Amino acid sequence: MYKKKIEEYIEAHKQEMIEDICTLCRINSEKMSYEEGMPYGRGAFDALVEALTMAESYGFSINNYDNYVGTIDMNDKAPQLDILAHLDVVPAGEGWKETEPFHPVVKDGKLFGRGTADDKGPAVAALYAMRAVKELNIPLTKNVRLILGTDEECGSSDIAHYYAVEKEAPMTFSPDGAFPVVNTEKGGLNGHFTAEWTPSEALPRLVSLDAGIKVNVVPGKAGAVVRGVEPEILKEAAKSCLEKTGIRFELEWRGEDTYITAIGAGAHASTPKEGNNALTGLLTLLTALPLAECEQVSMLRSLLELIPHGDTEGKALGIAMSDELSGALTLAFSLLNVTECGLEGTFDSRCPICSNNENVLEVVRKNMADKGLTLHNDSMKPPHHVDGDSDFVKTLLKAYERYTGRKGECVSMGGGTYVHSLKNGVAFGAAMPETDNRMHGADEYAVVDELVVSAKIFAQVIADLCS
Repeated sequence: MYKKKIEEYIEAHKQEMIEDICTLCRINSEKMSYEEGMPYGRGAFDALVEALTMAESYGFSINNYDNYVGTIDMNDKAPQLDILAHLDVVPAGEGWKETEPFHPVVKDGKLFGRGTADDKGPAVAALYAMRAVKELNIPLTKNVRLILGTDEECGSSDIAHYYAVEKEAPMTFSPDGAFPVVNTEKGGLNGHFTAEWTPSEALPRLVSLDAGIKVNVVPGKAGAVVRGVEPEILKEAAKSCLEKTGIRFELEWRGEDTYITAIGAGAHASTPKEGNNALTGLLTLLTALPLAECEQVSMLRSLLELIPHGDTEGKALGIAMSDELSGALTLAFSLLNVTECGLEGTFDSRCPICSNNENVLEVVRKNMADKGLTLHNDSMKPPHHVDGDSDFVKTLLKAYERYTGRKGECVSMGGGTYVHSLKNGVAFGAAMPETDNRMHGADEYAVVDELVVSAKIFAQVIADLCS
């Protein structure tokens, strides 16, 4: 029921929906410094206020939970379905070519801009699904609530704040992944480690290294300063490393010091093979230079032995594994700071259901300790799984099949979503399985037609689950 009416409504409001997405995507809502009444800074606050004002103008009841989370309710009936989306974004990053990060534009059927795919575009698609159901007067006996968070990218403390006062709905989906239905999410270990040593003044030497912007982003750029390295030797090493790794190096000489910028390709840490890690590429270059022997250089070599360039499965760390339900472990070396007397780093690993403290956490701890590195983690993030044969999941898959003509099935993913800790939560949309929307990378985009069909599917799901 209602398919024809839903399709006609969404098509008629397509341009308006895209304009609303653009309105939100013009706001830089990456996490910023706390301000009074703005727990995640001005940008996240502005995006939340804008989205709630937008929803209220369409006749929905809204609520603001201390500027951590906002909610949009269809009616005042018993809870049935929550749609959990987020308005915060990862930092803009480097390498944008199609547009500036916060100047969304449509080109060749794609909406480019930070947040268009993750997760403002899908959030607005869900809002328009609710508009369709409301304005088409489709009768509902239960409520659907759109929950808009502002800290998904930096730990989801917003949702912890929300669920401290509200109960989970019987069913929840987040349009923060891909179709068909992601009912299995890997666990994880964000391995935080350090090392210290006695400084050395011997030349040539590494003065400093700084790489990475967030733990869940494969670094597309990394920088270091070396002192006392002959320019010709450095140029030759950079050329050789480019051929070996695909990482390009920009060199700038300032007196005795050379500033090195490694340029690779950023990616979401859950899919590290889609990027080219500038951090490990830079380590590859530095360990190939004729730096004076010292504890610092020895430690860099040891670190690269544990996480070599191109090893995105944790083989060298001794934790490579996979299972049929959730696939293979992935690993991305995402953050590293090195000074003259120590280092601090973090890697992002997405671990299958077969993983546990014994075969991942303790293995990493021992192998790092053997190299002089200290792992500071004492626990892992557990995996998440929802029964694919439940009525809830079957309803989602049925709607997906009906509006796309594709076969619906359950899949697993490495990226953790908002529903990871919810008992009956799955990721559902808003991109087709084959779409690489460059999430967390430069030139992030959402396919306009996919946003449109997502709104239609979400509206049908609301009708099916809440009538």
